[in-house]
Amino acid sequence: MKKRFPDSFYNPTTFLGLAVSAVSFGLILFLMVIEMTSKTQKPYMGIIAFVILPSFLIIGLLLIFFGAWREARRKKAGKSGEYHFPVIDLNNDRHRVMALIVMVGTVFFLVLSAFGSFKAYEYTDSDEFCGTLCHEVMHPEYTAYLNSPHSKVGCVKCHIGPGADWFVRAKISGSYQVYSVLFNKYSKPIPTPLHNLRPAQETCEQCHWPKHFYSEKKVTKDYYLSDKENTHSTFAMLLKVGGGDSEHGITSGIHWHMNIANKITYVSSDSSKLSIPYIEVESPGKKKKIYRASDYDFTGGLPKDGVRKTMDCIDCHNRPSHIYHEPSGVINMAIAYGDIDHTLPYIKSVSKQVLEAEYLTTDVAEAGIVTFIDGFYSANYPDVYKAKTKSIQKAKETLIGIYKRNFFPEMRVDWSKYPNHIGHTYFDGCFRCHDGKHFDEEGNKLTNDCNVCHTIIKQGTTRELIQVSLTGLEYVHPVDIGENIEGKNCTVCHAPKQ
Repeated sequence: MKKRFPDSFYNPTTFLGLAVSAVSFGLILFLMVIEMTSKTQKPYMGIIAFVILPSFLIIGLLLIFFGAWREARRKKAGKSGEYHFPVIDLNNDRHRVMALIVMVGTVFFLVLSAFGSFKAYEYTDSDEFCGTLCHEVMHPEYTAYLNSPHSKVGCVKCHIGPGADWFVRAKISGSYQVYSVLFNKYSKPIPTPLHNLRPAQETCEQCHWPKHFYSEKKVTKDYYLSDKENTHSTFAMLLKVGGGDSEHGITSGIHWHMNIANKITYVSSDSSKLSIPYIEVESPGKKKKIYRASDYDFTGGLPKDGVRKTMDCIDCHNRPSHIYHEPSGVINMAIAYGDIDHTLPYIKSVSKQVLEAEYLTTDVAEAGIVTFIDGFYSANYPDVYKAKTKSIQKAKETLIGIYKRNFFPEMRVDWSKYPNHIGHTYFDGCFRCHDGKHFDEEGNKLTNDCNVCHTIIKQGTTRELIQVSLTGLEYVHPVDIGENIEGKNCTVCHAPKQ
């Protein structure tokens, strides 16, 4: 038989490399065909088809040339023997059976390889892969995600999305994270905000379209005070959603910021975006306005270590899926829904204490919650402890569930570690800009009137007359704290204690 390549290429090592390269190349083509015929693009397909399999392809090619180089050296040293292909005689029963076994085995191997590659390709695109592969590190984020409004939206849809460019950026930015997990170098808690995240216009706005935001939304909340009776306080307001199309309703209000005709650019003083001293506002037919914080020193110019960014959804909705709930708020919900019996004396106060206490592990927390509640009621209200055994047991189970969804001591994660910019109760949120301290060149203040975004229509407690007015009410704090709160940010009292 005439040889098409030099003799040195005919050796076992080279043939092995040829087989590895051929199988890898075939699987790459197979996955590319699947991707091209798929209705939706799979971001993680790239890590298999363009990273893992090409690595095996390159290894195979290297084996080909290594085998040839090694064989050439062996021949030069007089150590090489002549290799012969096995002779297959299909007229021989044994040869025919062996040939059939080899062919069937090869086809079976290729089919299994293709199927395995496809399943691996599917798995790397799953939420389980993102949330459970690095179990301890991602456990808090994955748990919060499963209990979020976006739990049916795949992780990669927001974190990467389709297209090779953002896939590459995400993998480059995540390369250190892989190293830190492997060698236990990761931070506790995982720092935020994320960098190299795809713009909101290419993710959020695929479902949420600012042009179609409109009208007002009624929001009713139940609060329970930390007194013996767990006094019920109710609060209702109209959120002025606003939007970007006058045909659908008013365009002022909260989403005026996202009106497609307006452009807002800001500069934060650091990457956390908690302090925003500089703002530019551009609207059609109006002069661009620049607002500067009066309490920031601009002598050296704009913040050098900050971030300059055009405002989008994520600047307010910065925790759309990984939400850690503040204890008081989630306890209020549990009491309102009947998961915690509001007739248990001081249950609101006790619940806050057990959730806010520091524990070393989740198991220790679970035992601590049970011990504290049992100890409190058995010592202070023995009659209640006997009469309401089931209610107390249900309260303990509810609080343990709340803890496991929002507190992760092993990773030092809880609601206080990740500022949520929606609202302004526990973090500055809206007040990063609308704090009454930002002025333009003419001395005009950037509004900090709460009624621009919402109108209070109902408030009060069961101990007093509940106020109702469709024209709006002046906010009255449910607890008399003995001082005037007008002009004070909620965070003065409600911000987490660091």
